[in-house]
Amino acid sequence: METIRQSKVSRLLQKEIGEIIQQEQRGLYGNSMITVTRVTISKDMMMARVFVSLFATKDKKVLFDLVKLNTAEIRRLLAMRIRHQLLAVPELEFIHDDTLDYLDHIDELLKQ
Repeated sequence: METIRQSKVSRLLQKEIGEIIQQEQRGLYGNSMITVTRVTISKDMMMARVFVSLFATKDKKVLFDLVKLNTAEIRRLLAMRIRHQLLAVPELEFIHDDTLDYLDHIDELLKQ
């Protein structure tokens, strides 16, 4: 069960990482849309799992690999944004959230 502090830090990280990807790194990902759907953080606040959904792209694997390649830069930009709220910036682990793809697939199956 997630503590209140973990929940607040997760929401903060979700908001800030989403803004970093959409605003500060827009040129890296072309016209693709990347959404941070959820962030979970460990009890010691040193590891964060960032779930991302990818839209408007032909090859999602290439785009996701590009996001993972830029993890260090995203973490550096995050540190600059949250330096007054957290003592240490957690390590980031990006995970592809394919929930919406799965829902679309189920919807197509139900239409048949």
